Amino acid sequence: MALQTDKPVETTQTLYNPLSSPQTPWRIEDSEALYRIQGWGDPYFSINAAGHVLVSPQGERGGSLDLYELVQELRQRNLNLPLLIRFSDILADRIERLNACFARAIARYNYPGEYRGVYPVKCNQHRHLVESVVKFGKPYQFGLEAGSKPELMIALATLEPALHQNLTSKATLLICNGYKDRDYIETALLSTRLGHTPVIVIEQLSELAIALELSQTLDIAPILGVRAKLSAKGAGHWGESTGDRAKFGLTIPEILQVVTQLKSAGMLDCLQLLHFHIGSQIASISTIKDAIREASQIYVELVKLGANMQYLDVGGGLAVDYDGSKTNFYASKNYNMQNYANDIVAEVQEACEERQVAAPTLVSESGRAIASHQGVLIFDILGASYPALQYPEITSSKENLVIRNLRDTYATITPENYQEAYHDAVQFKEEAISLFNFGYLSLQERAIAEQLYWVCCEKILHITRQQDYVSDDLADLEKNMTAIYYANLSIFQSAPDAWALDQLFPIMPIHRLTEEPTERAILADLTCDSDGKINKFIDLRDIKDSLELHPLQLGPHHTRAPYYLGMFLVGAYQEIMGNLHNLFGDTNVVHIKMTPQGYQVESIVKGDTISEVLHYTQYKPDDLIETVRRRTEQALQEQRITLEEAQRLLSNYEQTLTHYTYLSGAC
Repeated sequence: MALQTDKPVETTQTLYNPLSSPQTPWRIEDSEALYRIQGWGDPYFSINAAGHVLVSPQGERGGSLDLYELVQELRQRNLNLPLLIRFSDILADRIERLNACFARAIARYNYPGEYRGVYPVKCNQHRHLVESVVKFGKPYQFGLEAGSKPELMIALATLEPALHQNLTSKATLLICNGYKDRDYIETALLSTRLGHTPVIVIEQLSELAIALELSQTLDIAPILGVRAKLSAKGAGHWGESTGDRAKFGLTIPEILQVVTQLKSAGMLDCLQLLHFHIGSQIASISTIKDAIREASQIYVELVKLGANMQYLDVGGGLAVDYDGSKTNFYASKNYNMQNYANDIVAEVQEACEERQVAAPTLVSESGRAIASHQGVLIFDILGASYPALQYPEITSSKENLVIRNLRDTYATITPENYQEAYHDAVQFKEEAISLFNFGYLSLQERAIAEQLYWVCCEKILHITRQQDYVSDDLADLEKNMTAIYYANLSIFQSAPDAWALDQLFPIMPIHRLTEEPTERAILADLTCDSDGKINKFIDLRDIKDSLELHPLQLGPHHTRAPYYLGMFLVGAYQEIMGNLHNLFGDTNVVHIKMTPQGYQVESIVKGDTISEVLHYTQYKPDDLIETVRRRTEQALQEQRITLEEAQRLLSNYEQTLTHYTYLSGAC
């Protein structure tokens, strides 16, 4: 694809958009519809009269911030992009909403039990976020879930123990999931002496033997749970992680073995929790209902077998509507948080009433639904590449026949013959390349042929956008004509799920939303990797292959004016699962808290410097500096470099090691 990297800013493509027409000026409502912000962003994100994204961290109950102005002010604090902004108030609001939904469901169905949520630490283990979850969750006895020994260490040091809790009703739970060795189980048991309420969930039968042995040695009665492999399966990206072949959990025969062993040891009263998990991001409420129905029956059967059951842990899976479509598409969900709580409460109550079993305390491990909304990644666009759309002038009266044919094709394209014209343009372009390869066409002539091909495609594309149906042979034309916008970020570091799982995240400009976005583009990141791009975007009816963006503009002194994009709903999993591809490190992170006067910066976590990421890969910056110094001395001796150049190189090398791993601004 022939590309030009410096498209004149005054030259713009007029692209057909179903939301606008040449006679109708672009409105904020058009931007709202185009980027679907009301679908995925309500009640936290909207667009204000200035055409900037507006953030309302407390939903409809609090103040709001102009996101573009906030970014400008943060940059004045020497916080370079990319920048991850965490809104603490959104986190608090999500926890409050989840607890309120369960409270309403419990009241609606006269459910005699309670709700105790836990936050799965694996969702985002960063200290400021976990500490905020514990702080905001304290009024609701909101606990933590650990899935590994490191996460258990975090939970024990972060959760506030209570020595005089009523352990059967008001406990702030510490759910201990994951594979466990002796150290894990022993630490969890001993934490009860501090006032914690650890529930050791048996994932494998071998863990039960260790737990029983240690409980005897330490004289500590454990609270045990079992994780069941349900026959009900999830769907979407994580559907294969559930069902009979799930990685974690016990089959029904294995659960019965746990009951038998506990009964033989005289410790069946220690079995108090049933846990299951049918996957992350469950898009369909019917899947959740099927799982709850099956788990409820297992729960009441365990009670009938004599277990001292107190808790039913429904795991995670509460989805986030990334595309705003409110469907069972994998990037959406066809239910809301209240529907989720209602169905859980109703199904469990029905099963318990039928079997005359006391209703359990309900536990959920909703990480994605709590943490996603609070994280917004802001990045700038460094430049762009566009198809070569300038019509080449005639410079010779004896142009090659293939070039004359392309000119004739361009001149005669009409709505009646555009499909035939497209095939002619493709044929003539291929002929031009063949002639060039055999030496019959110069490099300049080949460039003219390619330019003519692309302007033919542009003209045909305008016609296809007016058609109700486009044939298969023209289906890729839109994709081939998109621009490439170069983004100052690493997909692998900040949005790994977009690369690994084709996860869709809402992406949109955070300013200029009173202007029509006349370019269609994909995003390429800074890494030297062909996968370092985003070419799938949310849409109402399908996935878009390109994103509508604004032409880049010139600022003062002929530099590019900043153009900021936001990637939203990235607060779950993305930070912690990011990798150091090309040694692009952690981004700058800032925590924002609303105040009566506006906002305050609660904390700033500086992103990795080049020196820090080199340490991760066992390079010592001091050794690197010394190596370069010796080589400059050798070059000085051999008169290949001047003393001034050597000093400049060394100074530049040392200073660069202290810099952010990302680029400093527009190119």
